[in-house]
Amino acid sequence: MLTFVLIAVTVLVSWLAFDKPKLMQRLILWPPAVERQRQYERLLTHGFIHADWPHLLFNMLTLYLFGSQIEPVLDTLIGPLGFVFFYVTAIIVAILPTYLRHRNDANYSSLGASGGVSAVLFAFILLAPWTLIYIPIPMPAIVYAVGYMGYSFWMDRRGGDNVNHSAHLSGAIYGVLFMLLVDSRIGPFFLQQLTNPQFR
Repeated sequence: MLTFVLIAVTVLVSWLAFDKPKLMQRLILWPPAVERQRQYERLLTHGFIHADWPHLLFNMLTLYLFGSQIEPVLDTLIGPLGFVFFYVTAIIVAILPTYLRHRNDANYSSLGASGGVSAVLFAFILLAPWTLIYIPIPMPAIVYAVGYMGYSFWMDRRGGDNVNHSAHLSGAIYGVLFMLLVDSRIGPFFLQQLTNPQFR
């Protein structure tokens, strides 16, 4: 599956960047490099590097758990590369608000796949809102989604923890909108699932 390819590429690039600071600095989202040097690829490459192993493993585990569920759906709806298109564009779209906010801030940088992973997670929630996810206690996906959005919004306003909560929010919104635009039946299906809880 292409989910495994994306995970393998991300693990490899992140691993290389851990030991090569120059590579890390070349791939990270540093807004002035995009704004002044037109290195637009950083809007994507930042999603393939991570701060440390726990950061990488958490994102890749989440991508595996939910990407493996969403990939066959998008394969059916928009073709064999549909999931890759969705994930790559999610990384870019999720970081745009952050980039625009900090485009002249030479002291700001951002990295990690969280924006893309958030999009995948929320795409899954549209299809199976009552599925139990373990974080670590069992919780319906829709309950987690509401809490996740509220927490990310609050922390984005508060700031100060070096986590790009804005990308989490943007990724989640993009994931929902992408799925609704790809297939208009998903909206009514989600509402039907929402009003008929089936925990599994």
